[in-house]
Amino acid sequence: MNKAVVVFSGGQDSTTCLVQALAQYDEVHAITFDYGQRHRQEIDTARDLAKKLGVTAHKVMDANMLGELAVSALTRDDIPVSGELQDNGLPNTFVPGRNILFLTLAAIYAYQVGAQVVITGVCETDFSGYPDCRNEFVKSLNQAVSLGLDRTIRFATPLMWLDKAETWALADHYGHLDTVRQHTLTCYNGIAGDGCGTCPACELRGRGLARYLADKGGVQATLRKKLGLQ
Repeated sequence: MNKAVVVFSGGQDSTTCLVQALAQYDEVHAITFDYGQRHRQEIDTARDLAKKLGVTAHKVMDANMLGELAVSALTRDDIPVSGELQDNGLPNTFVPGRNILFLTLAAIYAYQVGAQVVITGVCETDFSGYPDCRNEFVKSLNQAVSLGLDRTIRFATPLMWLDKAETWALADHYGHLDTVRQHTLTCYNGIAGDGCGTCPACELRGRGLARYLADKGGVQATLRKKLGLQ
């Protein structure tokens, strides 16, 4: 049986990955991490979406040790979200080690449930400058984790080379544009759907949606070419 594990936050990108996985795999397990994130609504959103979309299983894992270690605007209520870069060149919403930990734990979960692939919605085309969203990082960690587990578990990144407009087109391709638009939570200020409209995450999401709605045919054609979709 073809099985996959999706790292699932309940946001736009991971939900798009989830709806694609449900169309491609016999069994889809979603894993959500409770790491003391700024907005607890993320976990409730992920639970609701997993139930709505009908995943095989949805695991919410306690990863609060990350929130204790990683100082970020997404783990500390007293640090305001800022669109400006810090002295180290990274946004203050970067959570150090988040994808290192999440992908490693997801791979262990995949090992236990017999899944061959771990799917994550990281992206290097339209992204916030997080170093752990880069293709080079994912490939390197994938090799290390497979060696450590003595089993080949593939890390799949279907959004890696898509911009946000193309990510919207992918959700639409699988018949879930409205699901992703209305029921996901991407906003750094914790507002579901179209969000606050002003934080960096909402601005990126909104620009992509506007471009997709303005040129559906063109964006869909580009997406089909990139991914070989019919």
